[in-house]
Order: sequence, then C-alpha cells, then structure tokens
Amino acid sequence: MFDHLFARLKTDPTPDPLEADDARLALGALLVRLARVDQDYSSDETAEIDRILARRYGLDANGAASLRHGAEQVETTVGDTVHLTRLIKAAIPFEDRFALVADLWALVLADNVRDTQENAFLRLVAKLVGVNDRDSALARQSVSKTTG
Repeated sequence: MFDHLFARLKTDPTPDPLEADDARLALGALLVRLARVDQDYSSDETAEIDRILARRYGLDANGAASLRHGAEQVETTVGDTVHLTRLIKAAIPFEDRFALVADLWALVLADNVRDTQENAFLRLVAKLVGVNDRDSALARQSVSKTTG
C-alpha cells in the first residue's frame, strides 16, 4: 500500500499529481507530523486528525482511523517534510490550500495549547504549500472563531 508513495518520496523531485490514496496518506502523514512535533501526540490530536480526514475524504470513523494509522506508519519513515509538502502541493489545487492550512490550525488548536514548535512547523508548512503568513493567520482566526 505504501510502496508507491515511498518510491515517490525517495525519487521524484518534481512529482506529478498523486493518486488519491497516495495524496490521502501524504496529507495524513503531514497531520501526524504536525501533531508529533511537540513530542506530545495526544488523544485530542488523534481525534482531530480523524475528524479532518473523515470530513475531507467522506470517511466514517473506522475509515478515518484506518487512514490515520497508515499515515502514522508513513510519517515515521518519511524524513523530508519539504518533499512531503511538495507532494501535497501537487495534489491540492491552489484555491483549496487555505482550507488545508485551516485544517492544520484546527489540529494545532485541538489540545487548546499553541506550542511554539507547532507554530513554527505550521508556519514553515504553510509557506511550503504556497500560503503566505497573512492568509495563514486568517485561517487560524477562522478556526479560532469556530472552536472558541
């Protein structure tokens, strides 16, 4: 299941659009990496990852949890965040990237703690997927209004 994605992560500096399953795993791996960046991978964060994946891909709770488990495996083996975000950027149209960054902010805010490591990582990821600081802040504010 992961072989195709791993091969692309290792060898393809300018990826073509991902197949649907690869794109899902890549996004899931990015979500997991963001949740783990502060060394506190909480149940609030895994629940939020499941909600994001379920909503994005029309999955039920079991399907979302299964995708997250696969993404956790991918995340532990993928060393390069830059290449991972490049794959995601190729898979997500520009007009949908604001929603992607909003999902990332929802994950950061899921445990009600804005950790500096998560903030820094999210700021980097937003730039790598082509979302500027202003739009990232707007995405964060939109999430804060719905959760706060």
